[in-house]
Amino acid sequence: MSEHVFPDDLKKAQAELHRTHSEYRALCQTLPWSVVPLPGWPGQKNPHSDETTTPDRPDSPGYTPEQATAEEQLWARIRELSVQVSTHPYWATVERGPGLVDARMALKNHPDVTAGAGDGSVAA
Repeated sequence: MSEHVFPDDLKKAQAELHRTHSEYRALCQTLPWSVVPLPGWPGQKNPHSDETTTPDRPDSPGYTPEQATAEEQLWARIRELSVQVSTHPYWATVERGPGLVDARMALKNHPDVTAGAGDGSVAA
């Protein structure tokens, strides 16, 4: 159990940050590799072993307007929540140095935060 008593609003913001980051990662896995349409390229082979050293990259159609909007909105929310968590007044009550790092990690892994994150995953 953590020695820290985190305010509820800080725990809720951290849990929402975890959830939003998880949504963002899931969205990015569905997006084309390039924001704008770009041609792909063939993979490269090692001249000594014929082993493929870089994979083929297919043509990218680019993001649709809907995909671009979704990505921008989630990324903006991640930035907003990151600022909200990192500038919370609670951090002024924690001594600077290793104790602050320990407190930050304790918040990220707090049971209320990981339970509120939905899938239980914790982003670093």
